Amino acid sequence: MDDDYKTSKEAFVSGMTGSTVLHINTICAVALASVALHSALRSRLVALKSMPFLVECLVLILPLLLSMTIYAEAPGPLAVLLLAPTAVLLLVPPIDSGTPLPSKTSETKPESVAPNSNFNSQPTTQPSLRPLPALTTYRAHMMLMTMLSILAVDFPVFPRSLAKCETYGVSLMDLGVGSFVFSQGIVSAIPLIKDPSHLNAPLKPKLFKIIKKIAPVILLGIVRVFLVKGTEYPEHVTEYGVHWNFFLTLAIMPLAEVALHPVIVHVPIPLLGLWIGVLQQFALSSGGLKDFLLDAPRSNIIYANKEGLISLLGYFSIHIMGLALGTIVLPPSPSFFRKQQSILVDGGKDQRIAKLDPSAPRQNSKTIIELFSYSIVWWALLAFVRLGLDVSRRMANISYILWIVAFNTSFILGYYLLDMLFFPTRLSKLKDPSDPSGKRILQEDPTSSHAKSAPALLEAMNKNSLVLFLLANVATGIINLYTPTMYTPNGKAMLILGGYAFGVSAFAWLFRGRRIWKM
Repeated sequence: MDDDYKTSKEAFVSGMTGSTVLHINTICAVALASVALHSALRSRLVALKSMPFLVECLVLILPLLLSMTIYAEAPGPLAVLLLAPTAVLLLVPPIDSGTPLPSKTSETKPESVAPNSNFNSQPTTQPSLRPLPALTTYRAHMMLMTMLSILAVDFPVFPRSLAKCETYGVSLMDLGVGSFVFSQGIVSAIPLIKDPSHLNAPLKPKLFKIIKKIAPVILLGIVRVFLVKGTEYPEHVTEYGVHWNFFLTLAIMPLAEVALHPVIVHVPIPLLGLWIGVLQQFALSSGGLKDFLLDAPRSNIIYANKEGLISLLGYFSIHIMGLALGTIVLPPSPSFFRKQQSILVDGGKDQRIAKLDPSAPRQNSKTIIELFSYSIVWWALLAFVRLGLDVSRRMANISYILWIVAFNTSFILGYYLLDMLFFPTRLSKLKDPSDPSGKRILQEDPTSSHAKSAPALLEAMNKNSLVLFLLANVATGIINLYTPTMYTPNGKAMLILGGYAFGVSAFAWLFRGRRIWKM
């Protein structure tokens, strides 16, 4: 690669100051609007109940690409264009809006925890969590926006205000990095909900298991270093440092979480995540890390990668906050995991809690209330902190942490509400034959209109998200090596970006039936 072009390209993506939180939220609201339109089509029109691949791309992929390019400066009208037909379709009755038939589901008694049982013993069977389409949609959309932006940022059609900020500011790409870590934290809650005794399990076996799982990600991080250096690919050093990269940050998070399991047993997870964020800010402001990051020369391997190393604690705070949210939205009720914690602390002697079944129907109204409450708290804390402290993704300071947590909590709430609006779950009363009192219990009705799934294309992306992310990175590198993206006209840029988005989507669709790489 020509040295002059490499230098110009690095300058093209450097020195950015970002946009506003409102602007970024409006751009991302297009994702919610596209899902609303998709849900309206799928729930109101029989012909589109199972959408073909091309329709999925037009409804779900194209709006996101437009929101960060042509419509980036005014994403509101694009959202209105999507919501207008959605509002009209809401006037049409749902496809299966009839009287539900009597439920014939199994009347097996839910798994329970006996009051006097040893809670730390390994369960004979692993309970399964019910699918949560809203979470699948959120994770896939987050991944999709990340994959689109990593290439789009290299073209002038992508506004510079959406590129990663140099030191302070908010931008779409700064949001993507933190959201990726937050999403990882949510998923890491699954084994803890299925088997809370995992928190008290011996540390060494857990660390060994995690190391085996993250070894490929570490390898990818190392390979990326050699590829970037070997091809003289333009790089933004102040993102993570000279050698560090996001793969290495991502790999360290599960290790740090496992080391904290003994603490998680006794401390509310949201509070723990917040404490870690405060500790990060204290280290930056009073511990001298801020001055070190901004002023220290890159004289050795540690100094050369100061951004990646210093931001680790901040990203870990985001990961733990994601874990906290996972324990709220994934189990049957938002208080489920808190009850599990009390049982662990009490040694399984709590007589008040007899049944804790992670596969029970979700109490959606309680979950929504809790998500709404947390959203208000995080946004209020962010507003307060920003009175004296700007957001900095480079440092992963407390303002950045709160922004990421507030945004993701709010948008997961948005996907949750859309799911309930278009695919409401009806409940039927079923008699529990093992209950001598003859009381009746509520179960989800299988004849409900609930589709039990996210949009097919987004579900496919979520299934192989890491592979798609790798594919997107490779495709981005190849396109940049053979195309002077910085000087590409907008029309040609949109054709390239459209082809890239279509190719990534087609790959996900082709392998939607199986998981390529299990992590």
